[in-house]
Amino acid sequence: MAIGEAGPGPARSEAWAERPARIMRERLGRDCVYVPSCRFGLYVALRHWCPPGGRVLMSPVNDDVIFFVVLAAGLRPVQAPLNPRDASLDIDAVPEEVWGTLSAVLTTNLYGNPDPAPELRARCDASGIPLIEDAAHAIGSEVGGRPVGAWGDASVFSLSKHVGARAGGILTVADPGLRDVLEEAREELLSPRRATAELGYAVRPYAEAAVRRLGLRRAAWATLRLLGLAEREGIRMPLRPRELARAAAAPGLKAYDPWVRVDMHDYRLRGGRFRLARVGRALDRLDEVLTACRAGTELLLSTRWAEPGHAGGPPGRAQAQPLFRVPLLVADRDAAAAALVRRGIVVGYLYDPPLDDYAGARFTDLSPAPEAARWFARHALPVDPLRARPAIEALEEAGVRPAEAPRRPARPGPSPEGPNPSRG
Repeated sequence: MAIGEAGPGPARSEAWAERPARIMRERLGRDCVYVPSCRFGLYVALRHWCPPGGRVLMSPVNDDVIFFVVLAAGLRPVQAPLNPRDASLDIDAVPEEVWGTLSAVLTTNLYGNPDPAPELRARCDASGIPLIEDAAHAIGSEVGGRPVGAWGDASVFSLSKHVGARAGGILTVADPGLRDVLEEAREELLSPRRATAELGYAVRPYAEAAVRRLGLRRAAWATLRLLGLAEREGIRMPLRPRELARAAAAPGLKAYDPWVRVDMHDYRLRGGRFRLARVGRALDRLDEVLTACRAGTELLLSTRWAEPGHAGGPPGRAQAQPLFRVPLLVADRDAAAAALVRRGIVVGYLYDPPLDDYAGARFTDLSPAPEAARWFARHALPVDPLRARPAIEALEEAGVRPAEAPRRPARPGPSPEGPNPSRG
């Protein structure tokens, strides 16, 4: 694999990366490579498995950073139809002629709700293309009797979500013979350690705790905006289409860094000893966190804003998934979010509008059935299951109404002109 963006560092892995990889290997039964972030690991996987100019089927209800990672890898995003109940990929609604044009399928497992990995695995095998699982939100979720992340040719996990390490990710591979190749790719792309970055990482949790304790969130955000450090004013970052078009001429992490680094400027930084030690300690507490998330998920799914079983797995499932966020479906998402904020409950991980509406046909293939994604993005209120009880109280007090069920759209038929080869 020719990466062409060499950075400093040895060609082989270092001891700093071994403990987190070993812990996750024991959980997943797969070879694992530690990476400084999920987005970095996804970039490495896409560059390895997809040819330049390839087409990747992905969810339009997803973090815009992931969209830019796909572009940075020199690939064309293809937006998939979704199930409006949980934003999982709707395989049956993907036009048949699209499958033959794809280089890979990228799952999202939004908030921990699994995409239909067994069916996607079978479809990818039939099409001769890789399945890549983005399991950033789904470190404890299962589908088809296996962990999310155990179905793809590769999968990526975030250690900033359930694990709470505020850094790090894991890239897993089905073929253990590829581990050395991917470690070498990682080493070529890493940025060198910086003492100031390690210091900032060390003190950040204490600074954030002080801001929360003193009620200074609004003042902190105002200061960031004044200094030009707030990269998002709304849910989506600014697209900047002219600059984006220029970046497409020579894709890579350097060209797309202004978009890929948003919310995490250390996304490709070589980890220091303090950072890796904190990651390891956080992983040691993962089972405790997953147990608490599962209990909160069950409580939230028992409310009138969530149909029983729709977000925790099939109806009748003995145990809910330990979701990272529980997407309650509410009539007025913004009003419901404001009710939670008044209780001091942060509402994040909103992905509205869907990526095809956000980016347009210039930068992505549009979904053939976009209404389900639009409905979900407009009505989904992601609630932290660890704050389930106060969140329910806040929503009840505010009189938040559940969303009305969406109409089921007609299945798209085949395009009379077939796929557009110029988009490849």
